[in-house]
Amino acid sequence: MEPEEQHRMPVIGEPAPEFEALTTHGPLKLSDFRGKWVILFSHPADFTPVCTTEFMAFAAIADELARLNVQLIGLSIDSVHSHLAWVRSIKEKMGVEIPFPVIADLDMKVARRYGMIHGKEGTTATIRAVFFIDDKGILRAMIYYPASNGRSMPEILRLIKALQTTDAHGVATPANWQPGDKVVVPAPRTPAEIEKRLKEGYECKDWYLCFKQI
Repeated sequence: MEPEEQHRMPVIGEPAPEFEALTTHGPLKLSDFRGKWVILFSHPADFTPVCTTEFMAFAAIADELARLNVQLIGLSIDSVHSHLAWVRSIKEKMGVEIPFPVIADLDMKVARRYGMIHGKEGTTATIRAVFFIDDKGILRAMIYYPASNGRSMPEILRLIKALQTTDAHGVATPANWQPGDKVVVPAPRTPAEIEKRLKEGYECKDWYLCFKQI
């Protein structure tokens, strides 16, 4: 028996682990989407209540994500046949079409590579993980949820918009930021930058905390 392949947890700021997998849309590789942002998310199992609500919720935001140049990809440790049957069931019973591919990860290669299996939650099912990968293939953010609790689509949309705003304008976003809110200007690093910052017309609460509208 071959030894189990070991992987460390993925790290924000590093290239997202490459993979090649069979999906409900045919074979695909992560690198196929270079030039697009990718949201890769895992769910514990097909034909389960919370996962079904999540898939319908992801389907509801898929068009908005596409307008943001984002490709959604789902994953669980189920076969492609199970995925296809479940997607068909969601369409027939709930009236919701699932427009994104779902990875069949029976050998758990992708799940292990992305740290989606947490022993306390189960050894043959993935937790609810979400990975935000930018258009250069860099992992930019991760969110992990337990199997018992569904994800918030508004937060997933908010975070992808925040990341893209940071890249486009060289700024940061404050707590509870929503598109249209003021953003945080990078903190100065020298006394001269402090003085310059205070004269640049930003809304400054102190020398290190300044906001601007974009």
